[in-house]
Amino acid sequence: MLLTSLAFLVLATVASATKDPHYWGDRDVMVHLFEWKWNDIADECERFLGPKGYGGVQISPPNSNLVINNRPWWERYQPVSYRLVTRSGDENALRDMVRRCNNVGVRIFADIVVNHMSASAPLPAYGTCGAQAFQNEMRWPAVPYGRNDFNPSCGRDINYQNANEVRNCYLSGLTDLNQGSEYVRSKIAEYMNHLIEIGVAGFRIDAAKHMWPGDLRAIYDRLNNLNTNHGFPSGSRPFIFQEVIDQGGEAVSASEYTPLGAVTEFKFGLKLGNAFKGGDQLRWLVNWGEGWGLLRSGDALVFVDNHDNQRGHGGGGGVITHKQPRQYKMAVAFMLAHPYGIPRVMSSFSFSNSDSGPPTDGYGNILSPSINADDSCGNGWVCEHRWRQIYDMVGFRNAVKGTAINDWWDNQSNQIAFCRGGSGFVAFNGDSWDLKQTLQTCLPAGQYCDVISGKLENGRCTGKTVNVNNDGTAWIELRSSEDDGVLAIHRNAKA
Repeated sequence: MLLTSLAFLVLATVASATKDPHYWGDRDVMVHLFEWKWNDIADECERFLGPKGYGGVQISPPNSNLVINNRPWWERYQPVSYRLVTRSGDENALRDMVRRCNNVGVRIFADIVVNHMSASAPLPAYGTCGAQAFQNEMRWPAVPYGRNDFNPSCGRDINYQNANEVRNCYLSGLTDLNQGSEYVRSKIAEYMNHLIEIGVAGFRIDAAKHMWPGDLRAIYDRLNNLNTNHGFPSGSRPFIFQEVIDQGGEAVSASEYTPLGAVTEFKFGLKLGNAFKGGDQLRWLVNWGEGWGLLRSGDALVFVDNHDNQRGHGGGGGVITHKQPRQYKMAVAFMLAHPYGIPRVMSSFSFSNSDSGPPTDGYGNILSPSINADDSCGNGWVCEHRWRQIYDMVGFRNAVKGTAINDWWDNQSNQIAFCRGGSGFVAFNGDSWDLKQTLQTCLPAGQYCDVISGKLENGRCTGKTVNVNNDGTAWIELRSSEDDGVLAIHRNAKA
């Protein structure tokens, strides 16, 4: 019995280790800098992400991808080799970025595409590293992969009621790797271990739903511990979060992958977006999380939108994006104020066509974001992570880390408020009338700066000031006409 218990404890420890992002200190939020160049990410870590308390960055796939006419964003998800050369930069630039970000406490998480190789393309088909792809011959010599390394084509679209087809057939015509092969497993693990040596903290596993959990476990078991030269404690395991789109009613479920690592909880953004668009009343968020049928909190990588569904792909349709700024800021603020899940903030580039790639010059080179005096971005970049209402809520989440929700209040409609222990308080007004109420903030007496309308600067509030009484109560006012329907104060924003 003792041996059985010890074995279970060891397994549980290994599993939980893959769900630790290895953030510095009280940091608790990652941002997806979608399609950014490596040197721009390095600069951003040093000048903004580190100082503002972001814990990590999800980067675009770092391996060589197929070069496609008009350079759509999704070419990054068509691998040609595992060489580290893309429009974001080469291996030297990647190494420099990882080192510089780790030095300021910002961890790097690589988006990994190992379910498949590239789809059919006119010959000669080249990757960003210059290597050729021969999809018609099922040959990618730069890996190398050949015909015996792939599953046979099913010759039709995937039937999502059949788990075998989901895991073995070609996703959107992309040549499906056989992860049951020892050789394929070894090449994938070799690629991931190369990135671990460079200093990444973990991986997003693209299209994990289309790979067998047993095959993924066999690959994860081959991964090295994180590189201690980058500040990771000895024995640290890579953080794994797996893309599994599960909205119910299909043969493959997200729960099949939670024993292996965290899972992207797509229902989070859809349901939260619906609430902040008025489809559900905000008062019903009182039991947000597992009570809404979402994954267990520690298993869930959560987001309001991502690079797929903001374009209507990948379980999209109905999510709020930066194109609805007031509602979007409210939804992101709720995500960051609420303790459920492992949160990721999206940082986008502008687009009108859902296929459009990042901003480029006339030669197809990715443009760097320009940084304006108000911290916003230019050159075609949206940079939601630089919106004051979002990065100050990152600070809020860091300040309240380790606390639970208490003292929930609502008006039986769309005005809600709650405390995070004795460290923070947040209120939302989703109604068409003003919120004017004395509410319990749970904070010690004093003057606090609302981090949504402004910030604490040189000991003073640049936005609203909230006066907390000796009993923890304060007069809270959120007019329906205000630009932002949120008010938030915390222990580190005391004037």
